[in-house]
Amino acid sequence: MWGMLLLKRVVITGVGVITPVGNNKEEFWQSLVQGRSGIGPITRFDASQMPVRFAGEVKGFDPELYMDRREAKRMDRFSQYALACTRMALEDAGLDLKEVDPYQVGVILATGIGGMETLEEQHRVLLEKGPNRVSAFFVPMMIANMAAGQISIHLGVKGVNFTVISACASGANAIGEAFRVLQRGQAEVMITGGSEASITPLAVAGFASMKALSTRNEDPLRASRPFDRQRDGFVLGEGAGVLILETLEHAQKRGAPIYAEIVGYGCTAEAYHMTAPAPDGESAARAISLALEEGGIAPQEVDYINAHGTSTLLNDRQETLCIKKALGPHAYKLAISSIKSMTGHLLGAAGAVECIATALTIKRGIIPPTINYEEPDPECDLDYVPNQARRAEVKVALSNSFGFGGHNVVLALRAF
Repeated sequence: MWGMLLLKRVVITGVGVITPVGNNKEEFWQSLVQGRSGIGPITRFDASQMPVRFAGEVKGFDPELYMDRREAKRMDRFSQYALACTRMALEDAGLDLKEVDPYQVGVILATGIGGMETLEEQHRVLLEKGPNRVSAFFVPMMIANMAAGQISIHLGVKGVNFTVISACASGANAIGEAFRVLQRGQAEVMITGGSEASITPLAVAGFASMKALSTRNEDPLRASRPFDRQRDGFVLGEGAGVLILETLEHAQKRGAPIYAEIVGYGCTAEAYHMTAPAPDGESAARAISLALEEGGIAPQEVDYINAHGTSTLLNDRQETLCIKKALGPHAYKLAISSIKSMTGHLLGAAGAVECIATALTIKRGIIPPTINYEEPDPECDLDYVPNQARRAEVKVALSNSFGFGGHNVVLALRAF
């Protein structure tokens, strides 16, 4: 159906990342290809009484490298991360926004939870000091759309601007929606991705109560083990990933560097359960098929899948199943890996950071490994690139993201 419309081609020209394994593109990438984990004991608050005492924290981030101190104090960390990544991505793309019509630059950003840290802090103030001491900045710091708002305010961009929230699929949804805006010719440049800063007492306690988190408190480095038989839950992470997307025409006109082309976006709902994936894998398989169909990609053309791969019992089993359903026998011939084994699960930022990893895989010809893969699971019987990065030509790749509530998103990328 897309072929009947005159849709513009869309490319990725810049990326910026802040993650538990590095606070810029090169640190992030080197950590991934070296199989280095960013998981460790929680330092942001006293976690000694928590059932889970480790996470993937961002380390050594200084917001004042990207904004002045006063501005930083008026932003929750998820907004700080988003603005910092945007500045990195623009520099990476070599894009001077003064040379672009501000109405032709949009922002679609994602978060799963928004300003959780601010919410918890100000709730403590309310209980301990009373309502008159609650900050006037509480609401604008906490609300989930504010990262997108701050990017627009700081950079003066005036095109389409909104926030996507679809749990762990949010970052991928944001990229897909930005891709659509550019395809339709409603902008020339889109700033997109996701940001999350939810390593807080309430979030950790909540996810732990659901029994969603790994409980390997004595061995955090080996806790996130996607597709491994001994996996026991995901590891909470934080950070952000921002991509600069441009119409091919706009990118070529200014001689921009191109990482990859986005060619497909598949989106479905499980309609099954609040947190569990449907056991038949049908809906997730359909999201893969929709992304392939839009990109004009045959199943046997897919070289690599950057998996959602959370390290939970159900997700990894069902993701394996949905890949087999969508790709048939070719599922056994392609490479699959989960960078969550190193970063932990960045919730609303996961899909964005993983799309960046997928674009870098295409550009640099190295597939990051799934670390901590020690004991194969008979129900997860595909090639998960265990423990060692692999050199390979990757022309076509998929990035899978699945969220609580049953949100399935697949992005298809092609070498340019």
